[in-house]
Amino acid sequence: MNRRARFRTSVFIALILVVMALFTFRLYALQSSRDEEAIRTANSLTIWTNVDAARGQILDRNGTVLVGNRASYNILIISYVFFNGPSPNESLLELLNLCDELGIDVESNLPVSETKPYTYTLDDYSSVWQGYFRTFLASRGWDPDMSAQNLMNNLRADYNIPADLSDEEAYRLISVRFELSIRTIEGIPLDNYCLAKDVSSEELAAIMELGVPGVIVETTTVREYNTAYAAHILGHTGAMEADEYQEIYKDLGYAMDAVVGREGVEYAFEEYLHGTDGLLETTLLSTGEVLEQKYLKTPEPGDNVELTIDLGLQMTAENALAQVIQNLQENGTGSKQEGKDADSGAVVAVDVKTGEVLLSASYPTYDPARYREDFNELSEADGNPLYDHALLATYAPGSIYKMVTGIAAMDYAGWGRYRTVTDLGVYTKYADQGYTPACHIWTSSGGTRTHGTVNMMQALAVSCNYYFYEAGLAVSTEDVDYVAKQLGLGEPTGVELPENTGMRANAETKAEVYAGSGMEAWVDGDKLQASIGQSLNAFTPLQMACYTAALANQGTRYKATFLSRVVSWDYQDLIAESEPEILSQLKMSDEAIACVSEGMQMTVSDYSGTAFSYLNDYPIPLAAKTGTAQHGSGGSDNASFICYAPADDPQIAIAVYVEHGAQGGNLANVVRPILDAYFSQESKYETTYSENTVQ
Repeated sequence: MNRRARFRTSVFIALILVVMALFTFRLYALQSSRDEEAIRTANSLTIWTNVDAARGQILDRNGTVLVGNRASYNILIISYVFFNGPSPNESLLELLNLCDELGIDVESNLPVSETKPYTYTLDDYSSVWQGYFRTFLASRGWDPDMSAQNLMNNLRADYNIPADLSDEEAYRLISVRFELSIRTIEGIPLDNYCLAKDVSSEELAAIMELGVPGVIVETTTVREYNTAYAAHILGHTGAMEADEYQEIYKDLGYAMDAVVGREGVEYAFEEYLHGTDGLLETTLLSTGEVLEQKYLKTPEPGDNVELTIDLGLQMTAENALAQVIQNLQENGTGSKQEGKDADSGAVVAVDVKTGEVLLSASYPTYDPARYREDFNELSEADGNPLYDHALLATYAPGSIYKMVTGIAAMDYAGWGRYRTVTDLGVYTKYADQGYTPACHIWTSSGGTRTHGTVNMMQALAVSCNYYFYEAGLAVSTEDVDYVAKQLGLGEPTGVELPENTGMRANAETKAEVYAGSGMEAWVDGDKLQASIGQSLNAFTPLQMACYTAALANQGTRYKATFLSRVVSWDYQDLIAESEPEILSQLKMSDEAIACVSEGMQMTVSDYSGTAFSYLNDYPIPLAAKTGTAQHGSGGSDNASFICYAPADDPQIAIAVYVEHGAQGGNLANVVRPILDAYFSQESKYETTYSENTVQ
């Protein structure tokens, strides 16, 4: 019995010893593993990377995406890993040569010219970057006034650039080594160096195949244009200018290398389109192996901006404007084939009842997706394709201004719409002063024709200069100027994009323009020319469209806008929404309202009207006015045309202007297809909503 007890005790003790041995071995293995992990991670590095947020989309009023984003790749170099690899200079040169073969642009902010004799290019950089460069020099104990040549010599020695490399190869190495080394200096808050941006997947595969230590990939997005139209409206994005970061974007929390809106809608609505960047924490080994990644701050995409423009109308307008101008260039117009020197123009349409811009086309134009590739060619092309003629160019309106003079004569000088004037061809009131302006019909007919005796409505329809010379002299310049101002001419339209406000012809404007010339005085000759839209009158096509809408609204002028609404990136929240806003109201008499409406309708419907041959058969009643404007640059006259429709219930107002277009009636060929497109849409402006969207 005792033997059995002793046996059991021995077995029990043995089992305890085995278990203890197993635990001891396990603890040893675990400790060894931890020691190995500690050794493995002893030289690890934690880096923080700003992650660019995707910009918001830009859509038209029907929900069509005009500008969106596509996935892209950036190539970053992590200095810590790169310099732990073998032969950094050789690896870097191999990488740069491959980039050159693939046509990849390498990013560098080295403020030195690429070729000898080396010179500083500091003026091309912001004051912040200039400060970084001074800090870089100070960190090495170098003279801040050292020459660019001495700097390059020092850097070549400092970076151990082989002597057998060419100056070009050495410069490329130095420019990248500079970017890597400047990021190691305390007090310079730069992100990891981005060697190249927007690299394709094929290019990325070739670069990563080299296996250069420290080269990592950053996934991001870049702008993608889904239309070749509306270039001047949409604008483009790009890097900040020299001092913009310090003056504007730093306080907004932008990264120094952030992409921002440069022109157009991209610029005007930057506050909505620009998202909130994220912050990614990455732990790396010296070999480049990623141990851990986590977001300290998740990037938030920008808001989506829905515009008031209709892409279909925009396309129609751009095509029609281009066709009319190109036809003029080839064939001219009239018996004298004038207009062959037509080179640029614009057409704008606005919603009469809201002020929303439905289309804004400038000719010549360009493909916004190819802005950077074609920039040099575009900047030298005839007609200045990069210039927005719709919002920035100012022109003498010509006869489309005559409604201003007519309203002023009726409401401030007692004229009625049936008051008649006999057109004698040549206006001789100031003949003793050597000034005898003539009606266009007299001049074009060789002095054989006049408009005869006409009332104001007939004078508008046939565009009789003689009539409005008389009307202009009957009323004060101040009253005419007031009418023009209230109808929006020479005034800001309120539009969000940059615009030129132009000027109105009056005594103050002339005194300012001709200051010190001895010609500052405002005289009756100025009044005559101003009354028919000449003299110093100069307005943008956008202002002309808003003026037309104000006439259609019987004197009420709305703020022009390109913004319909702003919604969050996921369409769950309404951020902002545009509401109609009245900027000015001209109190017009019933007589003036009736005269303007009937006179502009007669321009289309009356056999002698200047737009009759172009639009008399249009199935919807129209109100229009043609114009021809002289200018001092030589060649054919400029041409203008305005229209609103339907005449009895105005919805859309259109203004067209063509430099050297010869005569305004021809521009009805731009307006007609726009009207066709507008009135053919059964549900013209109802936005199509997707599921779970804000309504």
